[in-house]
Amino acid sequence: MITLSKESGPADLAGVTNMAIGVSWDPSSGASGGVLGIMRRKRGVDLDLIAILMQGGDPVRFAGLDSLDPMGNGSVLHSGDEQTGAASGDDETVNVTFANLAPAITSIVFVAAAFKKGSSFEKANNVSFKIYDATGGSTQQVADIWPSLLGQDNACAVARAFRNGNTWQLEVLNRNGKIKQGDKQALLRFAML
Repeated sequence: MITLSKESGPADLAGVTNMAIGVSWDPSSGASGGVLGIMRRKRGVDLDLIAILMQGGDPVRFAGLDSLDPMGNGSVLHSGDEQTGAASGDDETVNVTFANLAPAITSIVFVAAAFKKGSSFEKANNVSFKIYDATGGSTQQVADIWPSLLGQDNACAVARAFRNGNTWQLEVLNRNGKIKQGDKQALLRFAML
């Protein structure tokens, strides 16, 4: 297993027919102690993993939030919304079956966002993205992506899978930014940059 970074360059996914990306995080109580800290820790923080399917430079579908199977054929499946970060293992996951993707889909941008009002990356600890090779029915973690904890941004374009001829490649973006919370158009525009 390796830790991927922007400097790693695109990774060739030849031979990978199924890939998954998962995000996990630990809730933080911030600097609060006592009863207030315990209540915040129990409530957790809601981050969202969204896979935005692109046709050229345009977003045409997304998996995440309230859309779990945007293509209707299982080619891109979202595990559902985890709202606290308290789940064991990955809190949210997107599975991609490359062979079932429509030829018009040229890339998929994976974004993690504190999308809902009141959520924040600052309230999450140990945010980690895991890449899995799910080819052949078994799931094996092959890479980690660790975003920077600096700044007050509420979105991170984590990685992009893209077609390169007949094969797919994966590149780490790890690009942080701010979006207007609750605004799907702002989220989609962020993925286009």
